[in-house]
Amino acid sequence: MAKQRILGAVLAWGGLAAAGGPALANQPMPWQTGLQPAATPIMEWIHHFSDGLMIVVALIVLFVLALLVYCMVRFNARSHPVPSKTSHNTLIEVLWTVLPILILVGIALPSFALLFAEHDPARAVANYDPAKTLTIKAIGQPSWYWTYEYPDNGDVTVDSQLLQDAARTDPVAQPRLLAVDNPLVVPVGTVVRLLVTADPAGIIHSWAVPSFGVKIDAIPGRLNETWFQVEREGTYFGQCSELCGRGHAFMPIEVRAVSPEKFAAWVAAAKTDVDAANKLLAEKKTGPAAATVASR
Repeated sequence: MAKQRILGAVLAWGGLAAAGGPALANQPMPWQTGLQPAATPIMEWIHHFSDGLMIVVALIVLFVLALLVYCMVRFNARSHPVPSKTSHNTLIEVLWTVLPILILVGIALPSFALLFAEHDPARAVANYDPAKTLTIKAIGQPSWYWTYEYPDNGDVTVDSQLLQDAARTDPVAQPRLLAVDNPLVVPVGTVVRLLVTADPAGIIHSWAVPSFGVKIDAIPGRLNETWFQVEREGTYFGQCSELCGRGHAFMPIEVRAVSPEKFAAWVAAAKTDVDAANKLLAEKKTGPAAATVASR
């Protein structure tokens, strides 16, 4: 019976993946072992780096395995009854010192390039124009929720709290412990400059969205900065990834990426009524979010 349940879960996961494709991976999925599909240039870069690093690791494992097999076959007691008394080999000692250094340097160079790009959009976005950047401030609150401020759009402020089970009307579009009452709304194709901090009377939080390749601490009294540019419309989920304290697990992050025109309409409505603005987003689901709902 246990084997049947496991097999059924695997087949179900495979069917969902085939039906919905990348749209289903805007949130954690059952039996998921890899990274979520990329929604930003940085996450695409992380995918490429991870795939390349996996090839390097596989080659190292195969090389070490080949050395072990050679030593077991060539130098076992039966085929080599008189053991060698060699105590030093200059060439081998040079090789096993220099080769690992070269491998680490080869890994470090693209790693540093990725780290620099995570703080500089010009390294990852073609024709980047700082004047077209949208600034958003994310504040981790001591009562276990996020506040988002839009200083470039008339100081719109949105409190984003965990959507309670009693308020969940669509379990598919509102996954438990991930959905919120007021999502962070951003336009696609726009570089978002995210300023992250925490309430001075609070504690350290961590703002993280796997599909964006973003994870940054929110520290009281300190302003950290990162950026992302969502390339496809949809709904993306993350969580506060700080470890200490039970409440961090109940600080989900929901990002709704919409067209620039829809974002402008949302901002205009949110200046007076955030609930009414969110209803504009619910009128017509587009992009991967619609595919997620339809495929499930």
